[in-house]
Amino acid sequence: MNPIRSILWETGKDAISTTMMLLKIMIPVSIIVKLFEMTGLITVIGTQLSPVMQFVGLPGETGLVWATAMITNIYGGLLVFITLSSQMTFTIAQVTVLATMILVAHSLPIEVTIARKAGVRIWFTLLLRISCAFVFGMILFRVIALSGFLQDPSVMVWQPETMNTTLLGWILGQLKNYLIIFVIVFSLLLLLRTLEHIGVIKKINKIFEPGLERLGMSKEAGPLTIIGITLGISYGGGLIIKEARSGRLTPKDAFLSVSLMGLSHSLIEDTLLMMTIGASLVGILVGRVVLTIFAMSGIIWIIKKISPSLFQRWFYR
Repeated sequence: MNPIRSILWETGKDAISTTMMLLKIMIPVSIIVKLFEMTGLITVIGTQLSPVMQFVGLPGETGLVWATAMITNIYGGLLVFITLSSQMTFTIAQVTVLATMILVAHSLPIEVTIARKAGVRIWFTLLLRISCAFVFGMILFRVIALSGFLQDPSVMVWQPETMNTTLLGWILGQLKNYLIIFVIVFSLLLLLRTLEHIGVIKKINKIFEPGLERLGMSKEAGPLTIIGITLGISYGGGLIIKEARSGRLTPKDAFLSVSLMGLSHSLIEDTLLMMTIGASLVGILVGRVVLTIFAMSGIIWIIKKISPSLFQRWFYR
């Protein structure tokens, strides 16, 4: 077998293995989330969040937007937001705060399960993402209020397509998503192998090694963390699970990488998506990254202070 065919064959096998691992997480969780939608549980949770939203300068009705995004995904939250926007007027500041909270805490049933498979305990991931989403939103609200910026009405330049709400439509949509996941995972693995073969990975590691060291990670975690940050936790997390189980990543690397991705991931696609509904780039990108660095610094300080046995018991299994 020639080298190119061999690489494609091995990449295909790894892509199938990684995708199957992700689907074992996504399929049952997606079914549970669908049941949440059908039974109206998401609306109940949104109602409970309503009083909390005043602390971040948002109307109580936006609690349903955030609850929907946390339990389903960003697009589900945006569909609820669009409905509200037809009845209410939001400032750029309000949309920026809400968008930032959604970007930090969304798709939790699936993404928390992926983090758990990578070794990070469920309670920590949930606490980290929900509390940081709220704190980030509160800080942005205070800073924007003090500065007086972004008080103009927001302008929505794009709306997501109305999803097919029938059961058959949902099933077909899920199957399409699973196929896309395989294609992306295969492409990422092939890209990583190619870059490693021509020596680009070593150069990337050298560039990001100082920053990763400050965040408590070794250079081995660099390429996978970058994938998660730029493309999303499902892809970066899936590859992290694979590398952690193979022993190529230490528990500390896996823990910190997944935690970092939880707070700042899919910085390209999701950031652009939120800009189309009127959010400010300064808040949803610059603000989120800066606040993520502060949060990760706090996590690193805690990890350094505790014993390895305590780390294993409470944070990483």
